[in-house]
Amino acid sequence: MNPSIEANGRPPFRADHIGSLLRPQKLRQAFREHAEGKLADAEFRAIQDQAILEVVRLQQDCGLQLATDGEFRRTSYWARFVELTDGLEVRQARFKFHDDHGHETDFTAPHVVGRVRRGKPITLDEYRFVAGITRATPKITMPAPSTMHFWRGARYAEAGVYAGPEEFFADLGRVYQREIADLAAAGARYVQLDEVALAMLCDPAARAKVEAEGESPERLVDLYVGAINEAVRDRPAGMVIGVHMCRGNYKGKYLAEGGYDSVAEKLFGGAQVNHFLLEFDTPRAGDFAPLRFMPEDKGVVLGMVSSKTPQLEGLDLLKRRAEEAAKYVDAARLALSPQCGFASTMGGNPVTEADERAKLELCVDAARAIWG
Repeated sequence: MNPSIEANGRPPFRADHIGSLLRPQKLRQAFREHAEGKLADAEFRAIQDQAILEVVRLQQDCGLQLATDGEFRRTSYWARFVELTDGLEVRQARFKFHDDHGHETDFTAPHVVGRVRRGKPITLDEYRFVAGITRATPKITMPAPSTMHFWRGARYAEAGVYAGPEEFFADLGRVYQREIADLAAAGARYVQLDEVALAMLCDPAARAKVEAEGESPERLVDLYVGAINEAVRDRPAGMVIGVHMCRGNYKGKYLAEGGYDSVAEKLFGGAQVNHFLLEFDTPRAGDFAPLRFMPEDKGVVLGMVSSKTPQLEGLDLLKRRAEEAAKYVDAARLALSPQCGFASTMGGNPVTEADERAKLELCVDAARAIWG
């Protein structure tokens, strides 16, 4: 019998969301002042705690059955992972963000400077705080393992640190395994890996760039799917693992385009996870046909509500698109969410907190209208 996504069952829920939420102005100011040495650690933590209390209340008010801390203790979705993992620093990435008008923006990415190991717990305090303030199911997000490799290409590590990426991902996998073990011991049952590199490898232009630099896109797909499996291999049976596929999310800009066709069979069939949270908000994401490769024991969260623009999607449109997706995946295994977080970095997307609330409420209302 195929598993279904139940209204009050295990994650993902019929109305889900990706994780990051808009940081309020007071929190953004606190990050600046703390970085400048003008705000003590205890005061900074108190401001974070209060902001998280308020954003968890927002999620509850919207009718969501899950809650995140909005990634309010992070400057970006991967920054804290790099900060708390030994052997990682930050360098310039080889790609650029862009928008539909051709404007480009550089960004930074993780870089390996030594053997990686888990120096400290990375997300455990995030989970414990949220779990202590809500009855909703806390979701913990982490960057996928590929984040620590793809953006720098063959220059992902200092010379001589690793003999090759397989050795690197074996060490990195142990970081995830220990983090997930601690989360499970604390009671966590919903973990999401944010995967951008595999979404990049859906883009012909990104594939061409990778090939021009002497790498094989197909080898990278195999490597990154294997890295996901290594990361989650020891998680307990009661923990649900989702993989969010992201084409880039920075102040409304994106990194890639292209449907999931070129990675679908290997990723959907090969990744040992429970469900996928997939972007389907614009034509850049392609159609639903690649969902034909989705195994019958995995769910799909349809990211059809944009976190990048304030315009609200029409309920009739969301219903029609959910019906299209159900041609490839049983409706019992479908859910709805925004296509990405609202603030993968501190700056956030060009939407207001009122827009964010409206989008989250839309997900709840639409899920109820579509699936009851």
